[in-house]
Amino acid sequence: MPREYYSAGEAAKTLGISVDTLRRWDRQGRIKAERDRSNHRVVPASEIERLRGESGLAHLSARNRFNAVVTDVKIEGLMAQVEMVVSDPVRLVALVTRDAVEELDLKPGMSATAIVKSTSVMVQH
Repeated sequence: MPREYYSAGEAAKTLGISVDTLRRWDRQGRIKAERDRSNHRVVPASEIERLRGESGLAHLSARNRFNAVVTDVKIEGLMAQVEMVVSDPVRLVALVTRDAVEELDLKPGMSATAIVKSTSVMVQH
């Protein structure tokens, strides 16, 4: 049976944010948290699904997105290193899976977008 609610800690971990951020989002109305019988925050599974949906990438601010040109792709085993130039001399290097590079068909000279979320960098083409 699918789960209906997550504790604040579980929801934060699932969303990749801190509990403090989750509380702030609740106060700001960015996430709809409820309270359980003990007055603890609980987050409906539907809210987590809403925030994690593919359309969630469109809601990232411009400061999280870096349009760049791929300058180098090195693949070794299951991992790959992607080097991109945002604007000379600003260079960004991301370690991603080999599968991601192959799925995006990343090659030097092509344009791509680096999406920075916390300590992770996602590459979008």
